[in-house]
Amino acid sequence: MHTDPTSLVLFSGGQDSTVCLAVALARGDRVETCGFDYGQRHVIEMEARRTVRAAIIAAFPQWASRLCEDHRLEMRGFGAVAQSALTADRAIEMTSRGLPSTFVPGRNLVFFNFAAALADRRGLTHLVGGMCETDYSGYPDCRRDTLDALEKALNLGMERNFVIDTPLMKLTKAQTWALAKGLGGETLVEIIRRDTHTCYLGTRGELHAWGHGCGTCPACDLRRRGWDEWVASGQPALNP
Repeated sequence: MHTDPTSLVLFSGGQDSTVCLAVALARGDRVETCGFDYGQRHVIEMEARRTVRAAIIAAFPQWASRLCEDHRLEMRGFGAVAQSALTADRAIEMTSRGLPSTFVPGRNLVFFNFAAALADRRGLTHLVGGMCETDYSGYPDCRRDTLDALEKALNLGMERNFVIDTPLMKLTKAQTWALAKGLGGETLVEIIRRDTHTCYLGTRGELHAWGHGCGTCPACDLRRRGWDEWVASGQPALNP
């Protein structure tokens, strides 16, 4: 049960983290956001973060007063150590470990450690992330079991009662589109479609029905298939 109305949303400027931001705002939280500069190739996401926040403030005045500070955390040293196809010029493919080359080892573990340190200083209790184990890329640090173990470790190591909150954990991408509509109607769907960034290659270019992107990388493919499934189902809204 969510009882404390203070949240720190791990906010990349992508579809999933934008829906998580809307979840926290819609339930009445005072929300701060944090983004991570870990040397990712698609730095366009750092620009998308500002655009999306501004669009939400303009479109949803009932949320604007509760959307507070944004924090940009510099983690380029980590990105240099944990090289992947997201931080180095490498092909996007499956590795010998059976994981996609876009997997940044331990990324979510490090993100939540940094976020918890920030939340401790800011007096925030809920760490909100868009991790999902239904439609995901095989990243082991997106699994709820991983995050449950991390939550326990953070609370033991920091003498706090943080909650790692993952509203999308059991949703498909089609259901994530439906949840966006349930939270903010067509206005939020259009902000996500137009302003968020997901493409692994950092491509903006053409605005497709499902949003900007190269259209061929795994992230674009997942987003497109979710959109197509949602449209085919009649574009229902999913109540939060």
